[in-house]
Amino acid sequence: MAHIDITRRHQLGRERARAVAQEIIDKLSQRLSLQGIWEGDRFLIHRSGVDGEIAVTEDEVRVRARLGLMYGMLKGTIEDEILRQLDQHFG
Repeated sequence: MAHIDITRRHQLGRERARAVAQEIIDKLSQRLSLQGIWEGDRFLIHRSGVDGEIAVTEDEVRVRARLGLMYGMLKGTIEDEILRQLDQHFG
């Protein structure tokens, strides 16, 4: 099982960071067919082959995921896209 764990610090505050995270989630959902639900300041991702979360705090955003076999083979591509989105919005 492959793992992704990426943290980005920011100075946007929790509310704005959560709104930006939602924009990123919307983009990634279209490309990667992600589905999930907000639980407080954590977006929980549960689908076949992917289990993870995007957590937003006052000064950082953390993306963690466990990828099953099929998505594990695409880890590099998925990780690159997450990094690109985080760098674009929080970098």
